[in-house]
Amino acid sequence: MRRLALPVTLTMAVALTATAVTTAHAAPADRDHHPRDITRQVLADGDGWGSAGDGTTGGSAAAEEDVVHVATMEELRDAVGPREDGRPRIVVVEGLIDGNTAADGSPLGCEDYAVDGYTREDYLAAYDPQVWGWEDPEGPLEEARDASQDVQAEQIRVSVGSNTTVVGADGDSGLTGVALRVNNVENVILRNLTFSDAYDCFPGWDPKDGNTGNWNSEYDNIEISGSTNVWVDHNTFDDGDNPGSELPEYFDSKYEMHDALLDIVRESDLVTVSYNHFVERDKAMIVGNSDGRVTDRGHLRITYHHNHFDGLGQRAPRVRYGQVHVYNNHYTIAGDLYQYALGAGRESHLYAENNVFDLRDGIGAGEIVYNWGGTDMVAHGNAVMYEGRGRMHGVDLVAEHNAHYPDRQLGTEQTWTPEYVDRVQPVGAIRSLPRRVGAGLL
Repeated sequence: MRRLALPVTLTMAVALTATAVTTAHAAPADRDHHPRDITRQVLADGDGWGSAGDGTTGGSAAAEEDVVHVATMEELRDAVGPREDGRPRIVVVEGLIDGNTAADGSPLGCEDYAVDGYTREDYLAAYDPQVWGWEDPEGPLEEARDASQDVQAEQIRVSVGSNTTVVGADGDSGLTGVALRVNNVENVILRNLTFSDAYDCFPGWDPKDGNTGNWNSEYDNIEISGSTNVWVDHNTFDDGDNPGSELPEYFDSKYEMHDALLDIVRESDLVTVSYNHFVERDKAMIVGNSDGRVTDRGHLRITYHHNHFDGLGQRAPRVRYGQVHVYNNHYTIAGDLYQYALGAGRESHLYAENNVFDLRDGIGAGEIVYNWGGTDMVAHGNAVMYEGRGRMHGVDLVAEHNAHYPDRQLGTEQTWTPEYVDRVQPVGAIRSLPRRVGAGLL
């Protein structure tokens, strides 16, 4: 497999028509023998970190008897689950599969998962800081909440095995209320699906989270953990009929029933995330889930390209440890949820180039990046658009951050050079990207 290295130094011209572009290479070799069959398409050579190593081919080599169409939760679970022989399989999702559905097809609500006498009303009454104080919840009701959460997890969590492609049959295909896990496996493709609303019926109250306490939830729409060679492409991620903006507040904090849209953690490696639409989630996606997980060093090599990060609050992405290339993405930055887009965390090696940041609601360029204990970040060729002005303007993301947060300075030392990339498009070509991403557009 060819390594297509970018030049070490690229300059950004003030005029966007002269924006620096990575030197183009010959078109990557096509390993896809079924160009019109999206169920058997593979990640092309040179398409991000996911094409490194042995590449990402998913279930493309599956025999015809290992191509399965699924329309229910039980069919999905049986079809995608790990196999001892690792035989390639293709799973085609027909329609919308609801994770909160019993084997007989009947819907399941939060009350169906509650055990040991748990009710939200009793939990709120017991652990109200005005009654309980500011100590961590403990006792029978906290134990009941934890046990109830385990019951829901058993229902909605679905694990994907190695050498698997999961693909939507059409633009109406997707999973709602499902927490899909790509854990400790290799060679997985997820495409052309809408992943909605993996909600937690039993959020836990943490009075010591932040200055005033926070509600914390389990379940990501997708969690990639300890896995290698994964391609996440042309999907839509959202909260479905349960948007965060409509969640109630308890103890003066939002009763957050969602965790992340797409987290990549615990020594996962060689992942490409491309042409996805991520919609209006507070904590969207994280790379590396702990400052103390030093075993992530040398892993978490991820490429994000041609995604639309649309109205997110934070973590698009937030990075620890990994070598993460973020290029040619479109960010729509707006709303009360917004805190930052790119997070430079501990020992992060974040390389951001030729992205467009569409700034609205008075949000400034200095609020795009936030330093979560990082030291350096490389950024060039990026541009901002300000609401009502129309034109794009070149922006130095690190300089804007350092001016806005003088006590959280970032350097610009380049510690690595991105590989496995065919061409970085001029930033002007990214303005139309939101019309070309998400499920149903393959």
